[in-house]
Amino acid sequence: MSPAHFTFSMAFLLGLMGLTFHRTHLLSALLCLEAMMLSLFLALSLWTLELNSTSFSASPMLLLAFSACEASAGLALLVATTRTHGTDHLQNLNLLQC
Repeated sequence: MSPAHFTFSMAFLLGLMGLTFHRTHLLSALLCLEAMMLSLFLALSLWTLELNSTSFSASPMLLLAFSACEASAGLALLVATTRTHGTDHLQNLNLLQC
């Protein structure tokens, strides 16, 4: 495994560990998701460059577009949650009360 692959896989795993262990605020969960998507984007871009193939060249841009849509939906949920509940703590959110 090359150092670049190790770095991208460790960045993804650190984002995943941050998402699983530090779930107090919705904003921290969104930041961990964005870190995971960024590491996936960089790894997919590196993989496309290593293959020297033009058929996979649109894949990193498509992943980046989906990541931007995910970020905007997450921020919209953050704003809506903060307006209705007054905080972004995940412990205060209960789906059964909706």
